[in-house]
Amino acid sequence: MLYTLAGGGALCGVVALVLLIVATATDFWMQYRYSGSSANQGLWRFCINHKCHSHTITVAFWDATRAFMLLSMLSCFTGVILGLSAFTNGAKNKRVKIGGIALLLSGFLALLALSIYTGVTVNFFGKRFVDWRFSWSYILGWVAIILAFAAGIFQLCAHQKNGTEPTAPNVTDS
Repeated sequence: MLYTLAGGGALCGVVALVLLIVATATDFWMQYRYSGSSANQGLWRFCINHKCHSHTITVAFWDATRAFMLLSMLSCFTGVILGLSAFTNGAKNKRVKIGGIALLLSGFLALLALSIYTGVTVNFFGKRFVDWRFSWSYILGWVAIILAFAAGIFQLCAHQKNGTEPTAPNVTDS
């Protein structure tokens, strides 16, 4: 049971990390019509007519979203590495518990990032562009949040199960 929970936490954590990286790195968080053509906007660049440009102005919500997403990726990576230590040293140490907390923190930071982005997009860009929608990498970010929270819960349950299991008696031959 212990390794099942730790393995599930590690698997969810790795998938969450990959999804966080993909969601943060792509330019497809929002799609809209701009001057009759399709446009995409991400955290780092925006693309119009298959030509991508860097954001020329620094907007606080982009900076906050980027910072929270990057911190979420670092926390998720730390949680995965610490969670994998359950298979090398056993889950008796506190690294698995700290890994679970790091994964929960990762989910919380990504939740903050996507909440900020969602609020500003709906309030500002939703009024500015009539035909807009959130894109696939934005949705992958929400899936990563769910997986990061699940990974953290699995890791904490693995640590909890290890603490409650009785140790086998040491029987020696006489």
